[in-house]
Amino acid sequence: MTLNWRFISKERAVPAAFFSFAVTIVTMLVLYNILTQLDKQRSIVAIIVYALGIGVGTMLGMKTKIGSKN
Repeated sequence: MTLNWRFISKERAVPAAFFSFAVTIVTMLVLYNILTQLDKQRSIVAIIVYALGIGVGTMLGMKTKIGSKN
């Protein structure tokens, strides 16, 4: 995801399109597996845990990026 946004910000269309495609495929495969492999109760928890992981990863990535500028 980070590479996708980096290529978008640098207006590099081909790599941005490739990483956008890759991120979407991975995300959809993960969500598909969560929704089809788990029972109803556990899939809700898995989706919440997955979303929390994305949020924490975003925060850590931003803190690391900001911390490296100082």
